Amino acid sequence: MFGGLLFIATFPSCNSDYTPKPKGYFRINFPKKQYQLFNRPGYPYSFEYPVYAEVIKDSSFFGQETENPWWINITYPQFNGTVYVSYKKIGANRLDKLVNDAYTITNKHTSKAYSIEDSLIVTPNNIYGTFFRVGGNVATANQFFLTDSTKHFLRGALYFDATPNEDSLGIVNNFLIEDVKHMINTFRWK
Repeated sequence: MFGGLLFIATFPSCNSDYTPKPKGYFRINFPKKQYQLFNRPGYPYSFEYPVYAEVIKDSSFFGQETENPWWINITYPQFNGTVYVSYKKIGANRLDKLVNDAYTITNKHTSKAYSIEDSLIVTPNNIYGTFFRVGGNVATANQFFLTDSTKHFLRGALYFDATPNEDSLGIVNNFLIEDVKHMINTFRWK
């Protein structure tokens, strides 16, 4: 009887070729990079954005009306991503306060981030600012602000409608960051 149990216990393991599969993610087909001009009348800025994105006027800020009519959202429906763009006039708003606010908002991610890198922006169109790359499982890994330091200030942040996961969002983040950088490099004040 003991021999029979031993045979039954070892029999299933003889033919087992089970190999655990590595963790993987869905294949993502990226569209070809092509851009179009955002130059709507009445807006104090223009820039190029991808043909696979949509620019939507932002009409609500936490249930309240936006501070001014020039706030927009650049949505990427295929990737469930949005660049939220807010604009403020310098004058009533002091430049140093706007810049400090941009750094403060970015630094709110320090509890989840393992790094925050900032790099200066200077474009051929005399646009200045800072680009923030936040490492870790954070809500927005890419943020920036742009200014001419006298009249205009614009802040943008790329968010995904998904649970933050640096590994699974990394490839999409890298793809869309190219678009954000193109937007910044083609940005102009009116």
